[in-house]
Amino acid sequence: MYEDYLPAGVTSKMVEGVNGLSMHILEAGDSDAPLLLLLHGFPELSFSWRKVIGPLAEAGWRVVAPDQRGYGGTTGWTSGYDVDLLEYSFASLTDDVAALVKSLGYDRAALVGHDFGSPVAAWSALLRPDLYSSVALMSAPFAGPPGTGPSPTEDLHDQLATLTPPRRHYQWRYGDREAEADFLSHPDGFDAVFRAYYHCKSGDWAENRPHKLPDWSAASLAVMPRYYIMDLGVGMGDQAMGMAPQSGASCAWLTKEELQVYTDAFRDTGMQASLNWYRNSTSAEHREWAGKLAGQTIDIPACFIAGAQDWGVWQAPGALEAMEEKACTNYLGRTLIEGAGHWVQQEQPEQVVKALKKFHDQVL
Repeated sequence: MYEDYLPAGVTSKMVEGVNGLSMHILEAGDSDAPLLLLLHGFPELSFSWRKVIGPLAEAGWRVVAPDQRGYGGTTGWTSGYDVDLLEYSFASLTDDVAALVKSLGYDRAALVGHDFGSPVAAWSALLRPDLYSSVALMSAPFAGPPGTGPSPTEDLHDQLATLTPPRRHYQWRYGDREAEADFLSHPDGFDAVFRAYYHCKSGDWAENRPHKLPDWSAASLAVMPRYYIMDLGVGMGDQAMGMAPQSGASCAWLTKEELQVYTDAFRDTGMQASLNWYRNSTSAEHREWAGKLAGQTIDIPACFIAGAQDWGVWQAPGALEAMEEKACTNYLGRTLIEGAGHWVQQEQPEQVVKALKKFHDQVL
């Protein structure tokens, strides 16, 4: 299905033996050119980069976008809710990326990560500066290991539950056993839910007017749309459909056929593996692992790119400032792209290519 909607020059193949995975990738460019890896987020695929792979290859890169662990055409991962979540930890996900670099025959690569791919790229850059030459973080700022920037208070979830109406943070809802069914088994149909979810997080949804939040208090977080701070007891399918129920014709940047690439892929794989990323990232085990890296920084060249209408820039109060002032010691600036929400490389691909070219010109 991927191949039917890929631009000319972008090809699809499998790479075997990648940290125990058979990894599906999209790629373009000269096989002898420097390697640029594009890491997708949730609920996305390598396909999310289809509009920028070719132009970046024309700029002189061998561009590779993998389906990460738990996604798309990549196999070898464990499915289900009752699994060892260490398989979906940042330690495991960064090992996947490093193994892919080696499997492709490289000793060095540049990294770009969007959404949940952003912290994968960030932790990769922090842990393996020998392997990566630069890192561009998109839509999700990286505040660094614990102690670098502000963090939620222990009673945040209790605070959210006392609001009127009671609320809940989406990342913790994604940890519930019912979260997969919220998407896949919604009575309005998965395609409608997926379209609504993509629409309400995009620049097309007029209610996306993001701004800096003062702190991690429940009152501050509650001003965000309900796809981030959800109604307590309401699943994401109901939440998205309630925000954007008539969104089917309003995403010109994501055609019906392109939408079906995603929904077909997630019907095939399920969504639980991708949700397991969230379950690990909110766990005590993750906090213990990340805590051992306290004080470490990203020292290779770094930048931040996002849509100007993306609440993801501000959803973690203080994270953007911590990234720019502390976590990245060779920070080359931020680019906020007008007319784009969270899916910036799909909504405004030309501007993303322009921003990445400018960044890499500075690095080189």
